[in-house]
Amino acid sequence: MSRLRRYGRWADAHIHLDLYEEHEREPLLRRAFGEGGIAAVVAVSMHLGSCETNRRLARLHPGRVHPAYGFHPEQPLPPEAELDALVAWIEARAAEGEAFAVGEVGLPYYARTEAEEAGRRFDEAPYAALLERFVRLAAKLGRPIVLHAVYEDAAKACDLLERYGVRRAHFHWFKGPEATVRRMIANGYAVSVTPDVLYEAEIRELVRAYPLGLLMTETDGPWPFEGPFAGRRTAPEMTRRVAEEIAAVKGLPVPEVEERLLANALTFYGLS
Repeated sequence: MSRLRRYGRWADAHIHLDLYEEHEREPLLRRAFGEGGIAAVVAVSMHLGSCETNRRLARLHPGRVHPAYGFHPEQPLPPEAELDALVAWIEARAAEGEAFAVGEVGLPYYARTEAEEAGRRFDEAPYAALLERFVRLAAKLGRPIVLHAVYEDAAKACDLLERYGVRRAHFHWFKGPEATVRRMIANGYAVSVTPDVLYEAEIRELVRAYPLGLLMTETDGPWPFEGPFAGRRTAPEMTRRVAEEIAAVKGLPVPEVEERLLANALTFYGLS
């Protein structure tokens, strides 16, 4: 087990630290790494400015905040020159030997379906091209990739991952058809589970189907949750309840499941 095991029992494998107010971030992390029992968090990015913020936080908390650099797909695409600058910035970080993942990247399922339901045309082609560029980048740099790809979009992501031979793929807050779940398991892709496992039947079914060795815990904070978390500010320590619920769904002892989930995250992101 990694030395980080001494510092906590849980990992938040997907959180948007940059989307918290600036004055919230340090208290949030101090609490998480202290009484919250969190060993590490993976700070995913929205765009270049977000990447720079997460890089600063990672430098303030080495080994505890692990950054992921990319462009979130559920937003309008910027000019090509801005995307070129982002990719060049990521490649420069790799050239410096910095530890990071590629992410959050993927396809705009929610933006696309919202547009289609409103009768508006939505062109997914440039988003698909950008995702391919990021998958190719992850393959070139040998880095893990963090994916926003749900339902039918997950199969499209799998096509790209298989084409470029990317094995360290992490589908966050995944939802999708059984055939895609089987495909992802066969390829050894990881899936992370949010606090909605406590009240969403769809997520509980996924946990039943997915091997424990490929699961991680996350919050996607500051995204708010319902059920027992209604009205609470999302924080990394909510992963404790996620781990306990995964254990309950799988009928396994909590300490065993907690240890495995933590090991999965630390190993996947090379935090050992």
